[in-house]
Amino acid sequence: MNTRDAWPTPAITAWLEQILAERFGHAFTLQVAGNGFVRLGMADSSQAIEIASAPELFTRSDSSLPCTSWEASREGWQSALGKPLPAPGAARLPSPLIEPTATGFRMHYDILGLTYWMLARQEEVGRQDLDHHQRFPATSSHAFRHDYLERPVIDEWLQVLGQVIQQLWPALPIRQHHFSMKVSHDVDRPSRYGFCSAARIIRFMAGDVLKRRYFKNAWLAPWVRLGSRDTLHPADPDNTFDWLMDLSEQHGLSSAFYFICGRTDPQRDADYEPEHPAIRELMRRIHARGHEIGLHPSFDTYQKPAAIVAEAQRLRRICAEEGIEQAAWGGRMHYLRWENPTTPRAWEQAGMAYDSTLSYADRPGFRCGTCFEYPAFDPVKGQALKLRIRPLIAMEGTVMEPTYMGLGSGEAALNKFNELKDRCKAVKGCFTLLWHNSLFDTQAERELYRQLLQ
Repeated sequence: MNTRDAWPTPAITAWLEQILAERFGHAFTLQVAGNGFVRLGMADSSQAIEIASAPELFTRSDSSLPCTSWEASREGWQSALGKPLPAPGAARLPSPLIEPTATGFRMHYDILGLTYWMLARQEEVGRQDLDHHQRFPATSSHAFRHDYLERPVIDEWLQVLGQVIQQLWPALPIRQHHFSMKVSHDVDRPSRYGFCSAARIIRFMAGDVLKRRYFKNAWLAPWVRLGSRDTLHPADPDNTFDWLMDLSEQHGLSSAFYFICGRTDPQRDADYEPEHPAIRELMRRIHARGHEIGLHPSFDTYQKPAAIVAEAQRLRRICAEEGIEQAAWGGRMHYLRWENPTTPRAWEQAGMAYDSTLSYADRPGFRCGTCFEYPAFDPVKGQALKLRIRPLIAMEGTVMEPTYMGLGSGEAALNKFNELKDRCKAVKGCFTLLWHNSLFDTQAERELYRQLLQ
């Protein structure tokens, strides 16, 4: 599909109308105005907001767009973060950016095009500048290059659009959103020693003694291995599941645990099988406490829809055998491997309700420019999908580990997590946090996680 031929296409128009309806709580119509603008109106009103349209920019699959900023307060509008708004795609902007007309307002920046470009991840289609795991990295993105990756830029611009809507239709009640938080845990390793081979146990024990100086863990290893036949051993250092659920329940949250149900890469996938009695018991316990079970497709599935479908079916079958029922199923790709649009189409084929993969492994922030869940869109076929994208804002390893930001588990890491959390609060969105159950080796890591839930 060449979206430049007719922008926005009927499919894109309907998708954008759905996004606006979810954000503002009302049905708006979008029509091409014929003068380089798109008309945002309401069925029972002759008034409208004309929004500039720049399809030549926002149908591009590269990161070389220009970028400037706009000082909302100089024109009497409010910025959610109290800072100038990044304006991707624009080298300069006219003043005033927003001006009244005889029938409403005119906005000289393509908010709708930016929304499409960011949410549909048009930027990532067909990219070859990938990292060693074949992932599109943050450092290649337009947002990182222009220093707005840690800002919910779509939410900021839609908040401005909401102000214009309220000025034009003052009697129209705008939907009020509230800050929320979602925590999830990729179950790469449910047990430190319970499922691995004898050779791997020896390697783990050696690492605990020589590298990590965890002498107690090494001493426990044989007992944990022998005591994990029907349930996870309570002394297993990776068995943090009840502690995680306890914390979530204390703060009115529900944890989501995503299980690996395949083995497409022996070195990077899990060493457990989801049918194991101890894993079945864990799933029953998670479900009984009201928390969520989801899918964590194995390493080499991100380009293989049939494999994702098979692993989703395997998870559902096991849960059905254990009497576990959920209204919806979702999850996240292993190693955050994700290819647009192959991976989201695979999730749709698997009948999954949402995908929470979209954060970068090398930097935290707003890969999609938003902290609100939204309907997925395939920019290649030009079709909306029956799948929701639940953006991931931060993964613990991205912030803490030396491979990436390297902020450790102290005050620097806490400040970075809280900065991102506060930006979600500013736009009344959702702060989604990934923390693996197996990454609580120190008291400092536990305390950092505890503070983030407050």
